[in-house]
Amino acid sequence: MGRHVLLIEDEPNIIEAIRFLLTRDGWAVETHSDGTDAVEVIRAAEPDLVILDLMLPGRSGMDILRDLRGIPETAKLPILMLTARGQSRDREMAERAGVSRFMTKPFSNAEVLTAVRDLLAQASRP
Repeated sequence: MGRHVLLIEDEPNIIEAIRFLLTRDGWAVETHSDGTDAVEVIRAAEPDLVILDLMLPGRSGMDILRDLRGIPETAKLPILMLTARGQSRDREMAERAGVSRFMTKPFSNAEVLTAVRDLLAQASRP
């Protein structure tokens, strides 16, 4: 099982924090900051896990999530969605669209690590 994460996020401080945290934990972390071509980038990168921000320039994380779930090779890809807004409506929409896990900013380092490890463990089970 690989340890390759693709982070789709446009806030530099969050990109740096998550990259540092996961790299230190042994993950290969790739980043992308634009929603417009995020689906193509994800398909090309073939990550083991995607961390996807809800609010992105170009296209929303929700639209990207729906697209990914409609493509056979990314339909089961673990996706951790980040949002600055903890509104239950966003969470419900994301869960209906097939998100694996939902996390509200600000989050602790421990929360991110736990979520990423849990999602990868779930994905590696048959």
